[in-house]
Amino acid sequence: MSDTIYSPGVQAYIKKGETMATDLAAHRTKMRQKKFDTIAVHGLYGMEAALSNQGSIIEPAYFSSAQHFENSDHMEASLAYLMPSWTYSRIANPTLGYLEETLALLDGYGFDGEVSACATSSGMAAIFMATNPFLAIDEDTPGQPINIVAGAKCYGGTFMLFGQRYAVERGIEVRWVRNTLDLDEWAGKIDANTRFVFGEMPSNPSLAIFDIEALAELAHGHGIPLIVDSTVATPALMRPLRHGADIVVHSTTKAMTTSGFGIGGAVIARHNIPSRVGPDEMPANFALYVKLFPFRDHGPSISPFNALMTLNDLRTLRSKVSIMSSNALQVAQFLQQNPQVEEVDYPGLHDMPGYDIASRYMWLVDSEDDYGAPVNSFGHLLSFTVKGGAAATRTMFDQLQMVWRATDLGRIKTVATIPAISTHQQQGEEGRALADVPPNLVRLSVGAEHPADIMKDLEQALAAVNQSKLMQAYG
Repeated sequence: MSDTIYSPGVQAYIKKGETMATDLAAHRTKMRQKKFDTIAVHGLYGMEAALSNQGSIIEPAYFSSAQHFENSDHMEASLAYLMPSWTYSRIANPTLGYLEETLALLDGYGFDGEVSACATSSGMAAIFMATNPFLAIDEDTPGQPINIVAGAKCYGGTFMLFGQRYAVERGIEVRWVRNTLDLDEWAGKIDANTRFVFGEMPSNPSLAIFDIEALAELAHGHGIPLIVDSTVATPALMRPLRHGADIVVHSTTKAMTTSGFGIGGAVIARHNIPSRVGPDEMPANFALYVKLFPFRDHGPSISPFNALMTLNDLRTLRSKVSIMSSNALQVAQFLQQNPQVEEVDYPGLHDMPGYDIASRYMWLVDSEDDYGAPVNSFGHLLSFTVKGGAAATRTMFDQLQMVWRATDLGRIKTVATIPAISTHQQQGEEGRALADVPPNLVRLSVGAEHPADIMKDLEQALAAVNQSKLMQAYG
């Protein structure tokens, strides 16, 4: 590309593109000085952009699949990625661009380095695009075996992507870490053929925790990136890039789109990350590289409509996550006292393994402005096991009257599922045992209803378990 000699007309567009990029960078720098809530509301959509969109103060939805060009020079410069453009919505689109810039600013909040983002069609698409580029053949050592190291306590889709698509179909060794709190277990699985380290924090559904800074240091010592799935926390509670992580992935479908009106994902990466493979452009700006090249060819693009739905919900992310987290803590404490509950997993419970580490990383962003001091906040997701095994769990689950039964989380409405028969069904008993997902585990995503009503519904559903036992005992 650098050896290409462009016509004067194309060079004029390249020069124009440089000016556009400089102006965008200046506006980005300006917005990085704003508070989290301001960034969530405005992103990079400013007054100049509004004037070019009929004065609309809200980001417009560009539903067209393609961009019209002024002439052939404009088209050539744009398709060579030599000037800002959106060309074709599988690659880029103005609405998607506003979402990506907002996500990069939010996950990069408080981080000194440069951050870029690539929006995807789903959370699983984000995980695939964040990991697949590192599995390329190493031209210096062709035929060398490849392995990846990942926390076993993860979302079922992630488990299947790594364990089935990568391991079974492509012959890549997956080295699962069972105790994510044990840094020695992580260290013992990384070697010269490891391409990346992957962890989910807090994990879905077991709410597992790991030390981000320590694990990042370990990965960097081997010249490989740490990828963190921070879907449950969202940048309102935790921003792994500040703690040494290289790439963050999200299912934006979840708490970032609390309304439930959109599905999407995101790959967010700092610049200049470590990597053992790939062209120089890949570690220099991973999210942009993914967007312009492998993403272009795989095609997991998010629709402009879904991007707009997420943008709209992001504007109040911090306040909603704060309410849902407060509710979740109250519900978790309530469930701990219920005689039909064996165990409750929630990072905010003092007796949960990893509480100290979760307390170090999970804070409501800018809470010192509201409360005079930083405030720990542990998210909307929790899980609990029901006494009596799978049958009792189904009895309780079927009796829920307000809490929704669905394979969903991060909603403004409270939602429950039994992972063993839903999100983690396909990985089988052995895989569920590895991931610590027993048949009597219930995952509960706590919404913004009044916590008293949530607890009342759970209480009557759990009481049905005891009633069922009595009926069986007395015929």
